[in-house]
Amino acid sequence: MIAGWNRKEAGLFLLALAWLALTLGARPLALPDEGRYVSVAWEMVTSGNWLYPTLDGLPFFHKPPLFYWITAASLGVFGTQEWAGRLAPLFGAGIAAFALYGFALRQKSTTVARWSLLILVTQPFFFGGSQFANLDMLVAGLISATILLAAEAALNAERNKPYKGLLAGAYLGAALGFLAKGLIGPVLPGLVLLAWLAWNRRLGLLRQLVWVPGLIIFLLVAAPWIIAMQARFPDFLNYFFVYNQFQRFAERGFNNPMPFWFYPPVILLLILPWSWWLPAAWKRTERDVETKPTIRSLMWIWPAVIVGFFSIPSSKLVGYVLPVLPPLAYLIADGLVRKWGSASSPRLLKGFAIVAGVACLSAIAANNVFNHKTNKGVSSLIAAQRQGNEPVVFMWNQFFDVPFYLGLKAPVQIFDDWSPSNTSKADNWRKAMADAGTFDSERAKQVLVDHTELDRTLCSSPVTWVIAPKGTESTDAFLQQIAPFASHDATSVWRITRSEMTSRGGCGQMPSDDSAGKSQPPRTPG
Repeated sequence: MIAGWNRKEAGLFLLALAWLALTLGARPLALPDEGRYVSVAWEMVTSGNWLYPTLDGLPFFHKPPLFYWITAASLGVFGTQEWAGRLAPLFGAGIAAFALYGFALRQKSTTVARWSLLILVTQPFFFGGSQFANLDMLVAGLISATILLAAEAALNAERNKPYKGLLAGAYLGAALGFLAKGLIGPVLPGLVLLAWLAWNRRLGLLRQLVWVPGLIIFLLVAAPWIIAMQARFPDFLNYFFVYNQFQRFAERGFNNPMPFWFYPPVILLLILPWSWWLPAAWKRTERDVETKPTIRSLMWIWPAVIVGFFSIPSSKLVGYVLPVLPPLAYLIADGLVRKWGSASSPRLLKGFAIVAGVACLSAIAANNVFNHKTNKGVSSLIAAQRQGNEPVVFMWNQFFDVPFYLGLKAPVQIFDDWSPSNTSKADNWRKAMADAGTFDSERAKQVLVDHTELDRTLCSSPVTWVIAPKGTESTDAFLQQIAPFASHDATSVWRITRSEMTSRGGCGQMPSDDSAGKSQPPRTPG
């Protein structure tokens, strides 16, 4: 049995994990993030290429591969189920909850540990993040585990207790964090721990924490993938580190610009009703210095460093600050237990827990009612009529979730304006695909196709399914001539046959290169 755990504690943790998984498959994949990340993982399954992530067949190096590996393994076993596409964030949430629960059991008390776990998993922010298929919760869980393991190693080293096993776990967590989302995996825990040790005037403990076997563990886990990618793609290091890790952090002009003060009010709002008790937790820390002040200082410094770090760049996304939730849960639990003692909890707190749980479930229900950014419905309409391997193509947009919902096993051609002047003018899906195309220019020619070449594809197959943004039929001269097969939410679908094309004079003696260009739709801005 793990130190500090018994059968009851293990049962409570499994119950918390079951709660987080309760609505894992209750909603469609959200666009664009969930559709994109799950689609990349689905491509791993269908292509058999597990070495590096691909998006529409093109190397996709925005982020490292750990999320995709976990999700692809899940999809490979369970198929195209939405809940299977969300096991990676659930895994990250489970790591965070497990690490916090174990830390509090060993370093504080059973009562604080149980309340910390309850508060953490009933924060609407944490509950939602555990069921959102992107990289944020996975790396948040690994960052949290790394901090807690390293902090406990430092405390044990100071007390002359065994600590190297904990430290090995911390280095492993940092390496997996790197494979989850890059440099923030090891850098953020390092900054938190350095600030904590400096605040408590214990920088001498760095001699124990900077550990050569731990560094070897880190390199053995994190370095092979980086080395393999650089050997295969000469521009990999520049794109992965310089552009995606440094420039996107430091420069303006990327998506989601927000003011410096954005995160604190958002966090307080998204952990309601528990944020109501944070002032009480602060007051208790101010008044009570009897036991383990270094742990409470860790739990305050940790969110301060994370929020400060992500407040620097102008681009801000809510999920970036998920790592602050475990320490806030601990602080609230510690403050409440100090206020009311370890006796049975007042009805007020139990009421807060119920309200928090209802808030979590209500957020999922509201998403189902109000969020229409999904192509699940239109994919179902196509699946009901599509025969065999009839090709599916996209026009003027990338419909990330369609390959997942249709179970497509080959890259989808995207017809658009792929000129450099169009792909470089905004930080969007076009730029991401154009960047990916630089790593495999031959494949890019097959997948990223100029919109004037659409008729060539339509004439090369008995039936082709064309998916485009709703409204395209009113602006595109070619699609105006053909009634959509279906329109659903923001998406329209055409089922176009070769005979239709021929009757309109679009194919002639197709397929031939000369005749393919005789009927070209006029260029329409995307």
